[in-house]
Amino acid sequence: MRALISFVTRFIPRHLLQRVAHIALQLVSPFYWGSKFEDPINGKTYRKLLSYGRADRSRPNALAPNTLSLERHRAVWMYLTEHSDMFNGGPGRRMLHLAPEYCFLKRFNSAQGLEIVRADLVSPWADVHFDVHEIPYEADHFDIIMGNHLMEHVADDRKVMSEYFRVMKPGGWGIFQVPLDRSNDETLEDPNVTDPAERERLYWQRDHVRLYGMDYADRYRSVGFEVEELDLQSLFGQARFDRCALGSERYLQVVRKPI
Repeated sequence: MRALISFVTRFIPRHLLQRVAHIALQLVSPFYWGSKFEDPINGKTYRKLLSYGRADRSRPNALAPNTLSLERHRAVWMYLTEHSDMFNGGPGRRMLHLAPEYCFLKRFNSAQGLEIVRADLVSPWADVHFDVHEIPYEADHFDIIMGNHLMEHVADDRKVMSEYFRVMKPGGWGIFQVPLDRSNDETLEDPNVTDPAERERLYWQRDHVRLYGMDYADRYRSVGFEVEELDLQSLFGQARFDRCALGSERYLQVVRKPI
């Protein structure tokens, strides 16, 4: 199963996988039931989770088969439900959910008073389709913006960050997780690198155009955002961090647009 997942995630386009992956993984889910790990998104427990990742970067106990949640999804869910006002912030709010994830599609609908726009370039799970370099909404429109594992794919990330800042309301907040190499002070990127194999070697995936370093938060600050980095091991406690299989997702950056 590990080799199969590594192969399909490496060579089959994501928007095609999104049409069938949830069906296949829910069929194998009973073989993983147990009590060692818990998916906080739906409360189901497992003896182990599926491995996930490409080639030598495959991670054990990463993918929960019922919700299709990875470490980053479980970490975000725990933050959103326990440490944000997303689900109880009152009426008249708007959220832009970019590159929407299967595990959140229906569950985000339980947030009272929150109108959600799901958007992507090609995803079948999106309500609208557009390029994030030119977001087709007026300034100060959204209270919350979320787009995880998106910024490593865009051509001009500072342009996209400026678009996030433009369409976010003052006082609004957002989460934009990315693969981040904490051993590098600066982001690694070169527009001349176009070979998929070389991109995979340098940026960890064939369709990535950069690998962010510790300057990631500073890029958001450069367009006007305030950035808070949370240590999730401290926030949730080591025992719960391990039980929910958050793996390498120890840190979470939350950006805010000043009032």
